[in-house]
Amino acid sequence: MPEKISIKVRGYHLDVYGHVNNTRYLEFLEEARWTIKEKYFDFPEIHNKGFGFVVVNTNINYRSYAELGDTLEIRTHVIKIGSKSAAFRHEIYLIGTEKLIADADVTFVIINRENGKAIELGDDWRSKLEKLRPA
Repeated sequence: MPEKISIKVRGYHLDVYGHVNNTRYLEFLEEARWTIKEKYFDFPEIHNKGFGFVVVNTNINYRSYAELGDTLEIRTHVIKIGSKSAAFRHEIYLIGTEKLIADADVTFVIINRENGKAIELGDDWRSKLEKLRPA
C-alpha cells in the first residue's frame, strides 16, 4: 500500500491563472518524501552518519489542475531498486476522488556526504526500500 499524505492548496501555491503552479508540485512531492524519510529511515540518524538522499531525475506529468481550497492526496511507493539508485512513484489525487492531478517518477541516490558519491544500496538500505513497494 502506498504511503499517503495530504496537502491543502493555499493561495501562495497558485499562479496567475488561479491554479497550482507547476513548480509547487515538486515541493508537494518533496514533502511526501520527507515524510517517508522520517518514518522509514530515521533521517536525523542517517544524516548524522554522513549519508544523504539526492534526487537525480524527476519526470512529472501534469494531468489536471488543482485550485484554492482543494485538498490533495499524494500516494508514494517505490517502483525500482537498482545497485546505486532507486525510484519513487508519486501520484497526486484530488482527495476523496480518483481524479489524477499529476504523477511523477523520482530517481534518487544515497550519497556519502563526505565525498559526494553515490553508495551501493546494500541489504540494509534495500530492506527499508522494499517496505515501500506495493503489495
